[in-house]
Parts: sequence; structure tokens; C-alpha cells
Amino acid sequence: MHAVRGWRREWGEQAPARLAVNVSGRQIADPAFPDDVAAALADAGLTADRLVLEIAESVLVGNDDDEVRTLWQLKELGVSLAIDDFGTGYSSLAYLQRFPVDILKIDRSFTARIGEGRQESPISLAVLALGRTLAVETIAEGIETADQWQRLQDLGCELGQGFLVARPMPPDRFAALLADPPAHLPAPARRS
Repeated sequence: MHAVRGWRREWGEQAPARLAVNVSGRQIADPAFPDDVAAALADAGLTADRLVLEIAESVLVGNDDDEVRTLWQLKELGVSLAIDDFGTGYSSLAYLQRFPVDILKIDRSFTARIGEGRQESPISLAVLALGRTLAVETIAEGIETADQWQRLQDLGCELGQGFLVARPMPPDRFAALLADPPAHLPAPARRS
């Protein structure tokens, strides 16, 4: 989180707007987790609206009231909550009404065929429609080609991640990417 604060100082509004962090089921089950998140934000000097906590859909299966309470406490802090790998779990859509979800991340297994000229994944199309209906953001995972990204934008998906943008990297390399984004990145990917 300290790196994000430094990027915001150096690049201002050109820096990433939010930091996404994957969290485990064990963390969600820990009643002290919201306090830990609040302390980490304070230590890093970041406001809660800059943090997205990504929770794998499978973690939400079989949730209990304590875990639901933890999610609501995190939401009350002001962080955003994303369901990662959406569409791969075996849970009911009913949990979308129970949890304070802000973002659905479409699993890469559903975006892989988009933009290839074959029949596109009906699941991706359904998740995009579900996101619009629920008024939550949708982020497509696993974008590897400019054609995929363009088609996803045509379908109404404004946010994405994948090797088209960059492979995972340490903070110092990411800072260099922010300073000099590759020319092949589409305009929306260059801003986010």
C-alpha cells in the first residue's frame, strides 16, 4: 500500500485509482480482519475508497453469519469488494443480494474466446448483463489480445486485466510502466 501512496504523490491523477488485494477465506473468517484492514490503510496513508478487496467466489460458498458481518464491516470502512473468478463457483446467485458486492470479475475461462470470431461465451455476456442490472462494475480477466479487449468494450465492459496490459511485476517495474506505458495498450487500459 505504501507504493500506491508514492505513485499518487509522483503521478497524481495518472496513478492507479485503486489497489486490488486478494484476500483468503481465512481472513474473511477472522473477526479482527476489518480492524487489520483499517490499520493497514492508516499506516499507508490511504483512504478506504482506494482499496478493493478481491474474494474468490468459492470463498463465499457456505458462508456463515459471522463472515457476512465481516464483509459488511469492510464495506462500512469504505473499501470496495470484488468477487474474483465470478462464474466458476457452485454458489447461488442469491448471495449477490446478501453480500455488499461492488465488482464482479469475469473469470478468464469465459473471456478466452471473446474476439476470436467464434461464438462468444454466453456466460461472459450474462455476467456483463448481470453487472448492469445490479449496477456493479464488471472487470474481464485474462485479456490477451487487442481484439478481445475491443470486443469486450463493444459489449459494455469498461475494465479489464490480463497479459495485454502487463504480466505480474514488482512495484518498481510497475512504476516504470506508469511512467512510460507501451504504445500497444488501448487508451482505457493506459488510463487505469
